[in-house]
Amino acid sequence: MSDPKVLKGQAEWLPSSAISFDQKKQVEASRLSWRKWAVVALALCTIFSLSRASNVLQVRIHGSGAVDAAQMCPQPAPLSPEKHQVLWKSLSSTFSTDAFRLRAVDLLAGAVRIPTQSYDQMGPIGEDPRWEAFTPFHKYLDRAFPRIHSTLDLAKVNTYGLVYHWKGSDESLKPLLLTAHQDVVPVNPDTYDDWVHPPFSGYFDGELVWGRGSRDDKSGLISIMSAIELMLERNFQPLRGIVLAFGFDEEGASSLGAYLLSTFGENAFAMLIDEGGKISEQYGGVFAVPSVAEKGYIDVRLELTAPGGHSSVPPAHTTIGMLAQLLVHYENNPVVTQLKRETPMYWHAECLAAHAPEIPTIVKKMMRKAAISDKALYTAQEELFKDPTFKALVETTQAIDIISGGVKSNALPENAMAVINHRIATDSSVSEVKERATGLFKSIAANFNLSYTAFGLSVTGDEPGYGTLSLSDAWGTALDPAPITPVSEDAAPFQLLSGTIKATYNSHRSLSEDGITVIPSLVSGNTGTS
Repeated sequence: MSDPKVLKGQAEWLPSSAISFDQKKQVEASRLSWRKWAVVALALCTIFSLSRASNVLQVRIHGSGAVDAAQMCPQPAPLSPEKHQVLWKSLSSTFSTDAFRLRAVDLLAGAVRIPTQSYDQMGPIGEDPRWEAFTPFHKYLDRAFPRIHSTLDLAKVNTYGLVYHWKGSDESLKPLLLTAHQDVVPVNPDTYDDWVHPPFSGYFDGELVWGRGSRDDKSGLISIMSAIELMLERNFQPLRGIVLAFGFDEEGASSLGAYLLSTFGENAFAMLIDEGGKISEQYGGVFAVPSVAEKGYIDVRLELTAPGGHSSVPPAHTTIGMLAQLLVHYENNPVVTQLKRETPMYWHAECLAAHAPEIPTIVKKMMRKAAISDKALYTAQEELFKDPTFKALVETTQAIDIISGGVKSNALPENAMAVINHRIATDSSVSEVKERATGLFKSIAANFNLSYTAFGLSVTGDEPGYGTLSLSDAWGTALDPAPITPVSEDAAPFQLLSGTIKATYNSHRSLSEDGITVIPSLVSGNTGTS
């Protein structure tokens, strides 16, 4: 999200998700829920007068003692349409019908049945035939959403990227940018029998749509397109322009970003919404957890070389043996993790302490004091880190995911290689990860008499060694953590998002009182919003 100051007269967006999936076998399934469609449509027809908007992150200064829930995690009021109340009631009525739900199922299931898989290290478009999987998907979208394709401007970027532009009636207002990705994670054919339902079946069991992409991220793409199509069916004309950008290579959508920058300019959008958190039950409460930050990313490649020969006369340590010691040392020395104030997961913890009825008493008590007490913060951290998912969202994670070496059982391996994946904490950076990795391997490289270079710089100097060790950015895809979205009471986009989620959730359940709490979180992966 960006530039809350521009949302002065009308605000028109935000999707949420409510996804459920079974982890007993290899599965990916999306629960049939109208909320994604509803939140988009509600926000599109919402008028919201936002004043005193700023880009300043919320700084909670609590004085000298413990604070109450309202101070720790203030909640906005539900945000319902004013100008377009009649339209919203009409849409709400539509969303509640079986006909609409079957339409939603058909649209998502049809998208899942087209296997738009993208792989690491794909060749150029036009040379690698695997890219051609996106052509039938584009044809499907054209058939499924005829009003969009007859009304909105469409640009195809780098052949398969899609950018739709719905021009607003007031061109002085910055447009909204809604994004999703067309591609899905590849499925190993050898695992097809492990799936509850075939990965590209789009099978609907009466509650869930099954298949790769049903959750990540064709559900998001189809919900955006469906909401826009519904608005067009009712002859809605947005005041503010709307841009839809759908990439086809989730973590490498640089061409799409370059197109948006060249076409619309720098800081051109009022608000950017991409995939993120969901609605879930935690500690006895119902929470929407939109992501306001995104971790950074780097794959560190380790490559070792040493003289070969016959394995009947081996050295004390082969390249594979040396690599193994390096990797064990790395795993035994993870990044020291600390829950820091003014980070998204600290705000998340504050909100859980304030609004989750069944959160451990010690967390509730300590988080009320954590703003001014390091001891209280540490005590809360110790309890919160018992949840490995929470801890992983706070820390820079590291995972050794790829390893290779050797070509024959009786030949000494001249080369060995491994790749360590890192998801970088929001308060860290790519440079910190590089510096840490370089330092961790230095002593072992010296013990093995290896000539050591790290990220293009010599660590051991020009003196030749028995072998070599080099570190590099494996695929050239290193990415610093994204800027953190402001979440203060003055942060217009987040307040718009939160109020819209609340109104949609409450309306769907005919609740007279607020039934959901909106709390900031972050995504552990990378959405491609860079």
